[in-house]
Amino acid sequence: VQLQASGGGLVQAGGSLRLSCAASGRTFSSSAVAWFRQAPGKEREFVAVVSASGVFTNYADSVKGRFTISRDNAKNTMYLQMNSLKPEDTAVYYCAVGGRGTFATSYGSWGPGTQVTVSS
Repeated sequence: VQLQASGGGLVQAGGSLRLSCAASGRTFSSSAVAWFRQAPGKEREFVAVVSASGVFTNYADSVKGRFTISRDNAKNTMYLQMNSLKPEDTAVYYCAVGGRGTFATSYGSWGPGTQVTVSS
């Protein structure tokens, strides 16, 4: 599976962004998909995951209630709606396919990342 993320950018605190990640390949619709992020000088961290069906989701505590993960299997695309953004959300955001839950090492396919910068 090849992934390409888009939608990152610069936004003021309190604003919103919507990230998209388009996938090629046949396994997208049968795989869990997730978003991770990595801030400068920090390790990559889990943000959100959605099951293959789209029914089950899980979020990091730091984004719960502000971010929403979703997917459209007909379009082979996943999304991350980010609201009420905070400066601490600044990071490179990565989409990933085919792993298990919150464990980054379990995901075999990764997008190249998209930068999100939140100014105070």
